[in-house]
Order: sequence, then structure tokens, then C-alpha cells
Amino acid sequence: MDTRDNMEASEEREEQVAQHLEETPSVEAVTPPPVDLLEVEGDGTPEKTTLPPLQKPPTPLQDSLRHLRRDRRAMICLGIIVFFVLLAIVGPSIYQHVGGDYNSPINGRVPSTVYHSFSHQELNRLDEGPSPQYWLGTDRIGQDLFARILQGLLISILVAVLVEVVNVLLGLIVGVLAGYYGGWTDFLLARFADLIFAFPGLLFVILLTGIFGTQADVALSRVPILGPNGNARLILVSMALALTSWPLMARYVRGQTMQIKQQQFIEAAKTAGSSDFSIIVRHIIPNLLSVVIIVSTLNISNTIISEAGISLLGLGVQPPGASIGLMISDGATLLSTHPWEALLPSGVLAAIVLAFSFLGDGLRDAFDPRTKD
Repeated sequence: MDTRDNMEASEEREEQVAQHLEETPSVEAVTPPPVDLLEVEGDGTPEKTTLPPLQKPPTPLQDSLRHLRRDRRAMICLGIIVFFVLLAIVGPSIYQHVGGDYNSPINGRVPSTVYHSFSHQELNRLDEGPSPQYWLGTDRIGQDLFARILQGLLISILVAVLVEVVNVLLGLIVGVLAGYYGGWTDFLLARFADLIFAFPGLLFVILLTGIFGTQADVALSRVPILGPNGNARLILVSMALALTSWPLMARYVRGQTMQIKQQQFIEAAKTAGSSDFSIIVRHIIPNLLSVVIIVSTLNISNTIISEAGISLLGLGVQPPGASIGLMISDGATLLSTHPWEALLPSGVLAAIVLAFSFLGDGLRDAFDPRTKD
């Protein structure tokens, strides 16, 4: 009897559980919509959308250039440098074709290609102020000041380029070899660079031009651009400046090379069997370009000042040639009566030197990771 009652009670509980499950609403699995489908409001029609592609992170060079473009002072200085370079290169040819012929009481009929040249003298037009014929006036012997400033800019830029080419080549070779190989190679090359660096560069230039200047005027006068018109000594000046300025470049390159050769990609290249020459050319030197550019930019201002100083002392460009330093030297004796003859070239020299200095600071801030935000 008890067994039958238990069975009936068990069947009654099973029926109650089944009835409860039927009354409880079923929970359907929610399937998330596809990523590329978006339900449009209104008709509910799905519309396929395309996700934006993942952007690649900028390279170190792109990041550095972005920082440089944000530096207004560096960008303004870069514009000033480009302006001076273009003015020195194309300015003389344009200026010489501005204006008509001039009837000189001394030289007769003179075309603009002659009286707008840096070496022509009009002895009846001495120490004149700015005029439609002479845009910046004339100097103490009737030479066009604007034409001479253009020539002086060209000379300064050419000397700076020549010096930096030698400076970069010697600095890279010595610095890379000393930093990469180390040991006795580093010791000998570093001590040789210190010996050259300890010698006063300006004194060496004065000594060299003072001894061999006259012979250089004769022997180098046939060299194009730099040789004629009293510019032959500039080749001597450029060589002397280059031979005394490369140790600074070598120091920077050596220190940077010693850091780069400890990197893992250099060890991987050695493990892969790459030769030392291949590692230096393909891995070391490309990573030194930022240092080379920064140091070269800062050194150009020193080169321009040194060339102007040598010409100011009378050991650089010789008359009838034109140089910024030579113009300052000629105008210094007339400061009380005609100050613009010295102030104009001095202002141009200050502008181009400051532009290169500030641009070098901007490049250093842009390429140095320690100065970035």
C-alpha cells in the first residue's frame, strides 16, 4: 500500500515539473551580427560596411620630419637659406639683364651686363646710395654693392660645400673605422684626430695662406669659378678649413658607431655571414645620416664665418674678387661717412650664419629621441 502511494506521489511531482517547464519561456541563443553587417534604421535592411585599414606606425625618419615641420623657427631659417642659395645662384644672371645701357663719361656706353657685374668700376659714381641703376648703391671705387653681395654669397656657399664634402668623407671614414673595429685601430685613429683637433684651425689657415697664397694665385687661377678674379686662394682656404674641421665629425661618428654596433641587427648580420664591409655600408652608415646632417649644418656656419674672417684679414679673396669678409673690410674704413657699405654685408653674414645655426638646432631636436615628447 505504501509503495503504491509513493509511486503515485512521484508521478504527480514529475507531471508538475513538466508543466512548469512548459510554462517557462525558452531562452534563445543570441547570435551577434556579423562585423561587416550594419542594420539600417527604417526598413531593417543590412548594409555591408568596410572597416578602415589599420594605419602603419610612422618610421623614425617620418617622425623626425614631422617634428621638424612643427618647429617654426627651423622652417623659417630653412626658407631663408633656400632664398639666399637661389639668390646667389640665379641672382647675378638676372640682375645683369635688368636695366638698359648707361652712358658713362669715363667708360663710354656701358651695358647692364657690365655695370651690374661685381668687378666693374665707375670712378665717377663713388659711394652712392641706392638708386634704380644701383639697387644698393656703390662702394668707394664705384662697384655695385648688390652685385658684390651676390658674388660674396656664392663664394661663401661654394667654400662651405667644398669644406663639408671633405669633412664628411674624412669624418665618416675615420669615425666608422675607429668605432667599429676598436682596439689599436680606435686608439691610433682617435689619437690622430685629437692631434689635428688640438691644432688651431684658423691659425693653420692663416699660416698656409700667408706662405703659399701668392703661389696659389698664379697656379690655381685657371680653375673654373673659384680660380679667376682673385678667388684662387679660396681653394687653399677650403683645403685648410677642411683639414682642420673633420676631427669633430669623426668624434660624433665614432661615438654613434660604437652604440650602433651593439644593436641586435648588427649581431644578426654577423651571424648571417655578412662581411664587415657589407655591415658598415648597409647597416652602420645609413644609421649615421642623421648625425652627419646635424653636425654638417652646424659646421657650415663656422665655415662661413672662418672664410669671411680670412678675407677680412686680406688672406682670402683678392681684388677684384668679391667676398663678404672683403666687403666688410673695405667698408670698415667708411663707417663714419658711409656706414651702409659695411652694415649691408655684415647683416647678410649675420642672417645666413644664424639661419644655419638655428636650422642645425632644429634638426638636432627633431632627430634626437631624447628631445622628443
